[in-house]
Amino acid sequence: MTLAVLVCDDPPPGLEGMAGDYPAMFERLLGLPLTPFDVRTGQYPAQIEDFEGYLITGSRASVYDPLPWIPPLEDFVRAVAASSSRLVGVCFGHQMIGQALGGKVERWPLGWGVGVHRFAIYRQAPWMEPALKELRLILSCQDQITVLPPGALVLGGSEFSPHAIIQVGENVLGMQPHPEFPVAFAQALLEQRRERVGEARYTEARASFALEPTAREVAGWIRNFLAS
Repeated sequence: MTLAVLVCDDPPPGLEGMAGDYPAMFERLLGLPLTPFDVRTGQYPAQIEDFEGYLITGSRASVYDPLPWIPPLEDFVRAVAASSSRLVGVCFGHQMIGQALGGKVERWPLGWGVGVHRFAIYRQAPWMEPALKELRLILSCQDQITVLPPGALVLGGSEFSPHAIIQVGENVLGMQPHPEFPVAFAQALLEQRRERVGEARYTEARASFALEPTAREVAGWIRNFLAS
């Protein structure tokens, strides 16, 4: 399987050496080689068909920020969605899928999502093996999809993140949580953002790391989706 990762950010200063860059985190999660393209500098494959699957990383940017690299990425998402290639977006990538395909992304009124959250599975797609009723995954976000793109199916979510896992058509998958984040990296990121997230949310998030994320199972789901 030929896979590319569309890089939308780097780990924050001070955390670069903890788990590598974002492509390295995805390679470790999936156990598959990835070819990186830094879309912030206009790097894209010559043709969409050059790769069977694409991943979009998280980013400290918001998809609605007036950044010059955002509109070309939206165009690319729409082009992949119309092709036979597969597309998986995580956090910012999930939100980019929502926005590019006709939905809406906004600052979430309930504030920061941080720590390990529980997500109920609402629909069981064929690639979601092993079948699980619940996921435990790391959130690190301020924005969320508030209006779904046309045709999107919500596969899983929670009261805090109702559109956490969506599928659009046969070949596009979005996940608000971060299965690729190692726990130690997420904990260090939380420490950096303690003042921004607020003391109450910080305390809740620290305690939540007692839950073991179901990242290995979700990695299998993503591999199955990319190969299906």
